[in-house]
Amino acid sequence: MFAAYRTPSAAYRHLAVETALTDADPHRMIEMLYDGAMESVARARTALASRDIPRRGAAISKAIRIIDEGLKASLDDRGGEITRNLRDLYVYMTKRLLEANLHADDEALLEVTRLLDTLRSAWKGIAPKR
Repeated sequence: MFAAYRTPSAAYRHLAVETALTDADPHRMIEMLYDGAMESVARARTALASRDIPRRGAAISKAIRIIDEGLKASLDDRGGEITRNLRDLYVYMTKRLLEANLHADDEALLEVTRLLDTLRSAWKGIAPKR
């Protein structure tokens, strides 16, 4: 019924994301998904270090959703072996994130960060010239 209260900084961040999405081409949108997943895992690592279990769980859940509902869902089956390998890697990352949450495992979070960073760098490397 009522909109949730947002701090001015939260409202500004939300507006910045909406604007970036509106102006982004499909290639940039995938890059933004990688950025969002990496940011969520970083928040989970910070929450893990401070023993903030609810915040860790929320951050890991968000990273899983970005990987599963964003990155994995955007795969084109016409990509053949590359698509299959990426799908398997996304499933693996999701599994590692679940394990990280269950066992408070920073190494698993770090592993997912490294994988996301490698994929993001490769994705940026094939960006169309503007």
